[in-house]
Amino acid sequence: TLGRRLGLHGKILMSKRLISVVIPAYNEEACLLELASRLTAVMDANDNFGWEVIVVENGSSDSSWSVLGEICRGDDRFRAIQLSRNFRAAGGITAGLTHASGDACVIMMADLQEPPELIPQLIEKWQQGFENVYGLVTRRGGTGPVRRLNSRIFYWLAKKLTGETITPNASDFRLVDRKVYEAVLSLNESNRFVRGLFSWVGFSSIGVPVEREARFGGVSNAHTLKVLQLAINGILAHTVVPLRLVTFTGFVSAILAMAVLGWFSYMFIFNGVPFDGFGTIVGLNLLGFSILTLALGVIGEYLGLNYEESKNRPHFIVRDSMGLD
Repeated sequence: TLGRRLGLHGKILMSKRLISVVIPAYNEEACLLELASRLTAVMDANDNFGWEVIVVENGSSDSSWSVLGEICRGDDRFRAIQLSRNFRAAGGITAGLTHASGDACVIMMADLQEPPELIPQLIEKWQQGFENVYGLVTRRGGTGPVRRLNSRIFYWLAKKLTGETITPNASDFRLVDRKVYEAVLSLNESNRFVRGLFSWVGFSSIGVPVEREARFGGVSNAHTLKVLQLAINGILAHTVVPLRLVTFTGFVSAILAMAVLGWFSYMFIFNGVPFDGFGTIVGLNLLGFSILTLALGVIGEYLGLNYEESKNRPHFIVRDSMGLD
């Protein structure tokens, strides 16, 4: 029963709607105590709900697990899961959702860029009948121009390629009804872009404006190369990077072909060419090769995704836990 799952607070929570808070954390020891303090203030100010906070320690190399032990011992509303290695944010979120018991679940990151004090606004929209209440980022504090440009390019491409499946500037910070997160958990694909999955399953959704703050502490793990790596997914038995290198080769070849065509056009205008059609032949050969390579790369991408799915590996592996049965 729900009471047995929630331990000492079971009987109290049976009479209240339960809000779960799921937080993946990777090397966030500098943020965890502040995170717990601010979440405690939010929970105490909204005691008309039952609360559980599930922090997923996602294979950290710092002392995050020890800090989480201190937090869990001080407040039994906090629970922690330690994964066997880093399973990326999607794996951490999936692990937390799998162990959540709430009538609704708040998903947020441990870096405090989305303030916990906004959770009551999400709950208010949920009480109005919305089942997927997501943060809509209006400002990105603490990020450089390259990161902001990358975000704009990503969401522009996502909108062009997927329609409205991925909402522009939607954040992982959100509140979802139980039926929504259970629907997402029922999707078994290995390549999990969580924001896209929440959008794909449908349900009544609304965005809440959020100004993303700078990190409270520590160093961001979302470097440009790491973000790019998240889009790449693999090497041979464990990844599909070689297939994507074919795609990269196609793009480089296309750029070189355009450069060569431009150079020969310049030479034709000012110096002439060895024989008529020389530049056209070279340029068209390069362009045709790059288009062919790019096409093979796209096919390789889809083959790689199917390869990853065929292995049917788990989304996460739990090493240890605190406060959970």
